[in-house]
Amino acid sequence: TSAFRDNFEMRYEGIGYDELSSGQQKLVMAIAETYLGRMPEAHAKAKMAEVRAHLDKTYVAWIGGFSKDSVFYYRVHSPVVLIEFDHQRGIALDDDEPTRNHIHTVVRTPNGNDYGKDLLRLHREQHHRNGV
Repeated sequence: TSAFRDNFEMRYEGIGYDELSSGQQKLVMAIAETYLGRMPEAHAKAKMAEVRAHLDKTYVAWIGGFSKDSVFYYRVHSPVVLIEFDHQRGIALDDDEPTRNHIHTVVRTPNGNDYGKDLLRLHREQHHRNGV
């Protein structure tokens, strides 16, 4: 994902949920519950129901190592949710390589026409035409 690419259609990559072992499937669901559980309870339950209804179209991708000191990237992607976790290069610390102390995460609805959109500008244009 990146800013100003509204409605960019990201390809599904990785392994299909149905191809995972039951233990791996439980881990994917735990990831979804961890991220979506930060929403108000009713919203989280509704979103998790959507996630469960689309497990046959859910893909998981992983790039990186598996040791406790490894940097990595993962993605859980379906028609109703996109979850990304990525270790990034430092900006203030001027790290040349990704580090475990600089993490970016994204949780959104794929193709939701919302990512990178200037919502404040749109609000002003629609509701404050006289510059108020």
